[in-house]
Amino acid sequence: MSIEQQAPAGGFLMTLTERAAEEVQKFITQEQVPTDTAGLRISVLPGGCSGFKYSLNIEERALDDDLVHEVNGVRVFVDGFSAQYLTGVTIDYVSSMQGSGFTFSNPNATGGCGCGSSFTA
Repeated sequence: MSIEQQAPAGGFLMTLTERAAEEVQKFITQEQVPTDTAGLRISVLPGGCSGFKYSLNIEERALDDDLVHEVNGVRVFVDGFSAQYLTGVTIDYVSSMQGSGFTFSNPNATGGCGCGSSFTA
């Protein structure tokens, strides 16, 4: 069973599972970015099948106005716009016969679609 760790981030709580954190650390190593400042940017962007979509990117450093927290050993960067949609979200990494990738479980989403990376708020 995967251990989850949560981080308070500017008034919201998010969860990054241990498995997801391990995968992010692999991507940070592959990107060859400075490990003392690099982290995972979690964003919510307009678009996708249902109105909003999630975005994950490895970045060298946080922006001045980012919320920055460490979750399961991963530095997480979240902008103010995205924070309002990420309250209570759980990010996991799954592998199956259909493929592997990050999954999002968002209790605030009022709808979604089959792709798993698009939601309605």
